[in-house]
Formats: sequence, C-alpha cells, structure tokens
Amino acid sequence: MSTDEKYMREALAQAREALAEEEIPIGAVVVSRGRIIGKGHNLVERLHDATAHAEMIAITAATESLGGKYLQDCTLYVTVEPCPMCAAALNWSQVSRIVYGAADPRRGYSLYSPPLLHPRTEAIGGILAEECGTLLTDYLKSKR
Repeated sequence: MSTDEKYMREALAQAREALAEEEIPIGAVVVSRGRIIGKGHNLVERLHDATAHAEMIAITAATESLGGKYLQDCTLYVTVEPCPMCAAALNWSQVSRIVYGAADPRRGYSLYSPPLLHPRTEAIGGILAEECGTLLTDYLKSKR
C-alpha cells in the first residue's frame, strides 16, 4: 500500500465518523513528516455552520498542533475534491500537497479559473476514488 493510500484510508475513517453522525461523509487528515497532526470530518449539521467542512476542521487542528498558521511541508488528504472555500483556505495556509479521492464535477475547486490553490501546492486526485465516491453517493441517494 502506498503512503497516499495509507493516509487516504485515515481520511475515509473520518468520513465514516461523519456518516455515523448523519453528516455528509467527507473526511480529512493533515500529515507532517509521516505523522497525522490534524483530522476532521464534516460537522456542518452538528455545529449549524455551513463552513464546518472536513478540510476546515483538519486545517484548524493541524495549525493548532504546529503552533502556527502555515502548513508548509504538510499534505492534506481528503476523500472528495475540496470546494472553492476550502481550496482558498488551503491556499492561505500554504499547504504543500493536497491528495483527494473522488472528484467533484459540480462543486470542486478545479472548475474555477484562475486557480484557487497556492502556486506551489501540488494536487493529486483519484486516490481510492471509487471507495471515496461510493461512500458519498450512497449517502446522497439515501437522503433523496
């Protein structure tokens, strides 16, 4: 198993926690030097906060862990392509890498130009995409 798959499985565990809490099942972890320093899952319903996305929760936990606002030399793993709001937050936090599972063809950051990510941020999609996407689509189907 690759390192990216290993940490995406951790993000999937966070997504399953969201599902257990009746939240949209998206999970995220931030990794620095081979160690998870922040994790989160959607808390929009629990907090009644439209900005409480998994990425935002994980960014806050990671910056608290590091004691600073920048996530240089860190990788964010998230089960679904970040939305524009989260991509902008990742830009401001200067995260070095973003690895996501399923693409979001309706609301993903990659739909927008100019690019929303920091110019030095590397983005990789498609890691465990089927598993990540199925978790989300099954949840959405159950709500319709």
